[in-house]
Amino acid sequence: MTHDSLHRTPLSLLGLGAMGTALARAWLAAGHPVTVWNRTPARAEALAADGAVVADTAAQAVTANTLVVVCLLDDRSVGEVLDGTDLAGRDLVNLTTGTPAEARERAERSRRSGARYLDGGIMAVPPMIGVPESGAHVFYSGSRELLDRHGPTLGVVAGTTYVGADPGFAALHDVALLSAMYGMFAGVAHAFALIRKEDIDPVGFAPLLADWLVAMAPSVHDTAERLRSGDYAKDVVSTLAMQVAGTPTFLRTAEEQGVSTELLSPYFALMRRRLDGGGGAEDHTGVVDLLAR
Repeated sequence: MTHDSLHRTPLSLLGLGAMGTALARAWLAAGHPVTVWNRTPARAEALAADGAVVADTAAQAVTANTLVVVCLLDDRSVGEVLDGTDLAGRDLVNLTTGTPAEARERAERSRRSGARYLDGGIMAVPPMIGVPESGAHVFYSGSRELLDRHGPTLGVVAGTTYVGADPGFAALHDVALLSAMYGMFAGVAHAFALIRKEDIDPVGFAPLLADWLVAMAPSVHDTAERLRSGDYAKDVVSTLAMQVAGTPTFLRTAEEQGVSTELLSPYFALMRRRLDGGGGAEDHTGVVDLLAR
């Protein structure tokens, strides 16, 4: 143990997939004493050369330090790994991707086991971990006291953003943002499919598409304000009635280009339902209410 590491919080890390390994290397590089465990021992042993202490069992890793970080495949894996370990008095930080309900149940199980709990949703890919300029950050929810206590340590691997005392909020923020990302990917896929068979260079088209998406991004603030106020029709420039009237053009264009409409049709159907329900003077915000059953 180096002199520098004496001033760093020791921690145990369970799970050494791509993300777990990146987390371990970042903490080790910052001088934190790290005890690691993984189902496949070879992955844990590979970190020994960097100074990690390799635990033979998950239970051994848990008892090694007060701060225990879990980064596994899913919530089921977390349950299997933690079953039979002594979590009493431990500060458990769960960075495993899961659902809000799973996080809430995991928090309750931890409480019953005598542990303090903090859930985290990682907004990064492994190469971004431990690189301050990468923009990597983690949503945290649950015990604010726990985040305040271990903030400097957790901040080594990525920025920290606290989103509430409800343990499920980190997972909810994570999935909500990623869902928006996949929606964007869907639109991008459809746009490229439309030009795919034409004499249009996709590389040349890409800047036009990227700039358009950037120009449209601020509309999320307008949608948020309308959801807060409940007024979906104030100062609307392009009404839902106008937008629905234009959707046949998009569908016919796709048909002419030999492109499936399966990415667009569901959203257009929701727009039509809102229009039929009397929302013609609104913008598209009312679709949110149709989805939130």
